Amino acid sequence: MTQQRYQNGKQVIRRWDEVFKAVAVEPRRQLIVALLDAHPDETVPLPESAINPNVPQDLEVLRQELYHCHLPMLSDHEFITWESEPLVAGRGPRFDEVGVVFDSLQSNATDVPDSLVFGCQRLERERQERFDDSVTE
Repeated sequence: MTQQRYQNGKQVIRRWDEVFKAVAVEPRRQLIVALLDAHPDETVPLPESAINPNVPQDLEVLRQELYHCHLPMLSDHEFITWESEPLVAGRGPRFDEVGVVFDSLQSNATDVPDSLVFGCQRLERERQERFDDSVTE
């Protein structure tokens, strides 16, 4: 029994480490959020879906970063699937493990510190919607 708990513990730690590595960089976060907004069976276009609308970026540079770094990393952990022509990404078998991080943040947008909300359109919108709902009640 103890050995099984140890193995399970190690596996959970590894999976959390992979999730936090996946969400550690902005283009990956934007891609995950874009996939959350899409139908589960749909793909999203890249590099457009990996851009933070508040911080525009050179599309060709981002395309190269996605192709050589971000997409392989996310794909290796089965969070996404991707194709190069056209450059698109879809949900992978383990997508829910990264998606839940953003679902949880959105659900608790009013509790997230302002320093992590202002400038993040998604959390700003969620916080405003919750505020509007509480005013109309």
